[in-house]
Amino acid sequence: MSARRGALLRMILTAAPLAGCAGGSDAPGGTPTFHADIEPLLQRSCVSCHSTGGIAPFGLGSYEDAKSVAELIAEVTRERTMPPWGAFETDECRPRHGWKADLRLSGEEIARFEAWSAGGAPEGERALTPAPLASGADELHGAEQELAPMAPFVASGESDQFRCFVLDPKLSDTRYLNGWSFLVGNSKIVHHALMFLDERGESEALAGPDGSYECFGGPRVEGGVVAAWAPGGRPFDAGPNVGAPIPAGSRLVMQIHYHPAGATAAPDSTRFQMRFTPSPPEYELIFALVGNYARQFANGDGLQPGPDDERGASFRIPAGAHDHVERMRFTLPATMNGHPTPDLHVYGVGPHMHYIGNDVKIDIEHAGGASGQETEECLLQDPSWDLTWQRLYQVDAAIADLPRLAPGDALKIRCTYDNSLENPHLRAALSERHTTSPVDVSLGDTAFDEMCLARMAFIYKAR
Repeated sequence: MSARRGALLRMILTAAPLAGCAGGSDAPGGTPTFHADIEPLLQRSCVSCHSTGGIAPFGLGSYEDAKSVAELIAEVTRERTMPPWGAFETDECRPRHGWKADLRLSGEEIARFEAWSAGGAPEGERALTPAPLASGADELHGAEQELAPMAPFVASGESDQFRCFVLDPKLSDTRYLNGWSFLVGNSKIVHHALMFLDERGESEALAGPDGSYECFGGPRVEGGVVAAWAPGGRPFDAGPNVGAPIPAGSRLVMQIHYHPAGATAAPDSTRFQMRFTPSPPEYELIFALVGNYARQFANGDGLQPGPDDERGASFRIPAGAHDHVERMRFTLPATMNGHPTPDLHVYGVGPHMHYIGNDVKIDIEHAGGASGQETEECLLQDPSWDLTWQRLYQVDAAIADLPRLAPGDALKIRCTYDNSLENPHLRAALSERHTTSPVDVSLGDTAFDEMCLARMAFIYKAR
């Protein structure tokens, strides 16, 4: 268990209490019991990972499972290291809305785990057992199609590997992707996965006989990202009137970043599940990876100058540096591809950094000055970044109430890093490289480089 935890934009701790179960202890003296008080919380916030075939090291699906680790459950929930969650309200970031599928526990719920453990972890009445959850936490509800590489891939060696797999959904008409899930084959080596749209089928000529090719730096096709996965990611479910267009005849290119760490790994065959809208949706969904700029652009966007930069803006995190900050900026232009840019509703947001990431904050700077609108709006802050637990956080609000990025507004990303031996993630990474000394870190694609990214899901009114 971890100690810490479309076409339009193809450019480029105080935990809030949740409305949980009230509980209904059937034990003498009011001690919480498993079936009445604990099992509903485990189902809501824990079992999606702690289940057979899940990414957690043990299951929590039965009384016997939970009782054997009752003291540990009380400890990690008290410390808020579990359930894993990154989007917290802080003094400098209080988003206007909550998050869908929020795993966090209220203070009362944490106290319930404490009391259950201290009281001997009683089982209680089996008649109070809640209905079982559907199996397969990573399975997409209502999946219509599943794509898989032609052959498994075996990663090996000291260097990170980037492999692209060409997938053919065999669409005869444009369909609108309404939900998706990556079913990761070998989670020990899959660092992250991106799904790119290849409308022209250019990837077919790049692939070898096994339907894959090396693709460090990118898939070498024109299309943009339509889906992404990182450790801790869950299936993505869009609303009934929301979908990402996948034109007829398109190929999908799944780029997987493998991190073999000097070993020859077991074969990986990561699969991709899809669900579509039954008809063209009212809102189109687009994904954008914003950030990772290596320089500042003429309009002032891109990588922002920092106090440690010697000549202009540069991305360099010195060895031993604490609280080193890099900033990125992107302004939504008034037109794209010769057409007026519509307002974009922020449907979901998620950060991405690597080992020495420490804190990340994503804001919108509003330029329009609409009545009653704040000049700056915080979308998300993850004050305790943990590479091993990442997700795209979906905003829990009606479409009309979602945060908006309008033409002229700027998306700003502030990434803070700890490149010192006080960072336990860095110590583990250095050990993997058989060294103990931090080095200067630059922007790059491998696990030992760094990134400063906002993973954005936008929707806009279809024309």
